[in-house]
Amino acid sequence: MTDAARDTISWLSTKEAAERLGVTLRSLYRFIDEGGLAAYKFGRVIRLKESDVDAFIESSRIRPGSLEHLYPEVKGPTRVVQGNGNGHANGNGNGAHREPLAAEG
Repeated sequence: MTDAARDTISWLSTKEAAERLGVTLRSLYRFIDEGGLAAYKFGRVIRLKESDVDAFIESSRIRPGSLEHLYPEVKGPTRVVQGNGNGHANGNGNGAHREPLAAEG
């Protein structure tokens, strides 16, 4: 491979980059403006390096155990409730969900 071929930059438009990230253009512009994602302006055209978008994706990976604050802790004992076989007991398609046990009295 020649040096010129190895140094070729693969550019993405803002639309392509947003689609690759699965976000809106507005979110993409925010990532750029906040300094999280490098972008380049050539006249009136904004372009992003494909390698920078890939690096941004990897840097945004969620560390296991860092999302506990997003789901509530179930208090007390729980039981597994099976659905009626249609896979819609809790909307996740597996037919079962956990619910707190009623207090015995």
